[in-house]
Amino acid sequence: MVQNDMLKRYLDAGMAFTQMTQTKAEKIVKDLVRAGEIRRDQTQERVDDLVEKSRKNTEAMLDLVRTEIAAQLGLLGIATKADVARLEAKIAAMSSSRAGAGKKATTAKKATTARKATTAKKAPAAKKA
Repeated sequence: MVQNDMLKRYLDAGMAFTQMTQTKAEKIVKDLVRAGEIRRDQTQERVDDLVEKSRKNTEAMLDLVRTEIAAQLGLLGIATKADVARLEAKIAAMSSSRAGAGKKATTAKKATTARKATTAKKAPAAKKA
């Protein structure tokens, strides 16, 4: 249970840092100016820096979550959208090649029937004696 509480605190701290708004960054920097940690002429630069770091941390966190979800789905054997799309394309290709083979067989059958009919017309009729 202690590990869960500690993990929750880390996640909360990480989320607070990754979701920093411009207003929160300005408040933090104003507090640092009052404390003498930052000069007033550095205020906007520090605000921009905090917001940019927050944006980068959010992107890194999202990448980490996406990677972990993909890994877990792979372990479970669940198909991804890419897997389904690949299989759909393969099925479509197989269906079109079978349809093409069926048309070729029908065309060959028609040609054979036409040849037989032509041959029958050309053959001289047997004379009756």
